[in-house]
Amino acid sequence: MKIFFIVLFTLASLNALETSDKLFECTEIFKARKSELLVELERIDEQKQALSALKTATEELLKKREAKVSQDEEVVSLKLKEIASKEESIKKMLQKNEETLKEIKDIKMSNITQTFSKMKAASTANVLSEMNPQEAASIL
Repeated sequence: MKIFFIVLFTLASLNALETSDKLFECTEIFKARKSELLVELERIDEQKQALSALKTATEELLKKREAKVSQDEEVVSLKLKEIASKEESIKKMLQKNEETLKEIKDIKMSNITQTFSKMKAASTANVLSEMNPQEAASIL
């Protein structure tokens, strides 16, 4: 019976050693996997930081472009107002010039008519025959 206990104890010890070896191997595998996961986590963190920096830079660039577009729109708006103002001014000047030209033509025609009315009929007929028919008709 002693032998039986000794054999049993020896087998139990061998079994415990085998289990201990397996646990040691599992622990080593877990440590290796843990270090791999830590490296992967560090890589992901670096990528996250790079992405964050890129996002910040992109947002700054977008804000600068929006500010420039806004500024350009203001400049264009001011120039359009200036052009509209100048166009209105030119229209008024053109209308005033047309009115002045009409007045000058009326005065000229009046003076020509007065001059022809003071002339003798023969000289008037002679001058009118040499003139453009439309002008001659308007004088008469």
